[in-house]
Amino acid sequence: MSWYLGAYAAAAALTWPLTWPRLLPALRLALGFYISFAGIVTFPKAGALRDTARRVPIDRLLTETDSPFLAPVPHRGSRNEPARVAHVVETLAALHGIDTHDLASRTAANFHTLFRP
Repeated sequence: MSWYLGAYAAAAALTWPLTWPRLLPALRLALGFYISFAGIVTFPKAGALRDTARRVPIDRLLTETDSPFLAPVPHRGSRNEPARVAHVVETLAALHGIDTHDLASRTAANFHTLFRP
């Protein structure tokens, strides 16, 4: 039983914010979760989601495409593709006040930390 608890304590988890109340991201971050954002964060009416994204520490931030759905602005309404995650990265970088390439590198490192072999 102790090996199971040790393995569980060392595990990380992934979650999505979508339309959470303000407290849920903080609780999930406290539990060690990574929080992933997709094209919705670029939508004009997603101000609450962008507020959540600002509060997620960069070392717990991930990005994704949600392909083939929910294409980011400026491709909204069309089929989403993995290459369009660049728009999500641009939005998140602006929210955190850092360079787009820096955020891309840091989220890639987060991915490798979360999904380590």
